[in-house]
Formats: sequence, C-alpha cells, structure tokens
Amino acid sequence: MSFANFTVLDYLSSIVDILLVWYVIYKLLMVIRGTKAVQLLKGIIVIVLARALSGVLGFNTLGWMIDKVITWGFLGVIIIFQPELRRALEQLGRGKLFSRGNVHEDEERNRIIESLVKATSYMAKRRIGALISFERETGLSDYIETGIPLNSAISSELLINIFIPNTPLHDGAVILQKNQIAAAACYLPLSESPFISKELGTRHRAAIGISEVTDSVTIVVSEETGGISLTKNGELHRDLTIEQFKHLLEKELFDVDHDKQASSSKWNWRVKKHG
Repeated sequence: MSFANFTVLDYLSSIVDILLVWYVIYKLLMVIRGTKAVQLLKGIIVIVLARALSGVLGFNTLGWMIDKVITWGFLGVIIIFQPELRRALEQLGRGKLFSRGNVHEDEERNRIIESLVKATSYMAKRRIGALISFERETGLSDYIETGIPLNSAISSELLINIFIPNTPLHDGAVILQKNQIAAAACYLPLSESPFISKELGTRHRAAIGISEVTDSVTIVVSEETGGISLTKNGELHRDLTIEQFKHLLEKELFDVDHDKQASSSKWNWRVKKHG
C-alpha cells in the first residue's frame, strides 16, 4: 500500500499506533528502572551492537557465536528473571503495571521522610546534636567536597550513627542529594546576620548561612535543648514538634501541602524566644 492511497484516517491511525508503541516502551523502561533488569538491558544492547559490527567487519566466527547467544539467551532471560516477569504479569492483571512509576516515587518519598523523622526524633530525645542539609535546585557540590563522601542510601540508622558524639563524622553537616547521603562532616557557611538570637549556636548559624546562599532545606537538632529546627530561604523555624516537623518537611521537600498546619508554626528567626 503506497502513501498516495493513504486516507486521513490511515494517517491518524499510524500516528496513534506510533505514539502507543513509544508510550509502552517508555512505561516498560520506567518499570525496570532501578532494578537489575537495567543491567540486563545494557548487556542486550552490547550483544546486538557486537552482532551488527561482526557482520559489517566480516567476523564470521564471532557472529556465529553471538547468534547462538541470542538464540538461547531469551530462554536464559526467562529463567533468570522469572520472579520479575511473574510480578509484572500480576501487576498487569491488577491494572497497576503502568502506574508503577508513580507508586515507586511515592514509596521512595515516604521512605525518605520516615527515615528523617525517625532519626531526628531519636536524636532530639537524647539531645544528640545534628545538622542535615537537603540539596534542591541549587547544587551543594562545593560544600560536599569539604566533607567525607558516602554516597549511601538514606536510612535513619546511618544518620543516627553519623551524629553519635565522639565518632569521626559527627562534627559537621550531612548533605543529602535526592535519595542519597552524599557526604558527612561537611563545612557550611555561617550566617553573619546581627539579628540572630544569641541563644543560637554554631549549628543554627550554619543552617541559616547555607539557607541564605542556596535553596536547600536544613534540619538542626540542638545538643543543648534537643529542639528541632528547620531552615529555608534565610529563615529558621524553631522548636518544632515531630508532627510539625514532618508536615514542614513534606511541604518543603516534596510540595506535599496539608490542609491543617499548627497555628503556632511561624517562620521567624529574628524574634528571640523567651521562657
């Protein structure tokens, strides 16, 4: 069938067909993102490229070997990734296959929030000083370079362990990038504002300082009082309850807005707290 005989309906059908194929491929890539299947996909691409080059360059023996690998490789893939394939078919049957990307993002967001809340609550109760800065749009690479690189998953246990007194990494700030602990024992710039309350120590000044020059969100746990604070845009939110802290963290990091915020929660670091 030549293009000359195509009707408008045929063109529309072809366009929709192509868009659907691209959408399916995109969603499948989202499904395997972050799993070991990604490495398998890279391996398949390498094998296909090697087969094409062997044909062009006349490497017959290599081409024959790759053909055998391709012939039996699909059976091997089915055997090796049988659990993943079964889970994908189950999700397809429940209608959740193409929503997995959003579900995964929500689960990861909740995991990070819960890890930060759990670690902060533990350290606040025991008055363990802590300083945790979360990178957003403005990069914190200059400050990460001043510390010890970790590049590890965010977990409450690791965060608590870092700030235990007299350990090698407890002095300084932890910097988080996306879903990783990028570095510990980092140096942050101290705020030189004359309006900061005299009650506040070095950790709070560093938290305010980094928030004045970047859009990062920084958590502070006071070693003296166990109070929990949060800084953003040069402002300090002091003496938060765990519920207030969690709500603000969700709002500032992931734009999760809550209908009800505590009425006592106000951004103001210029007012000295009395009593």
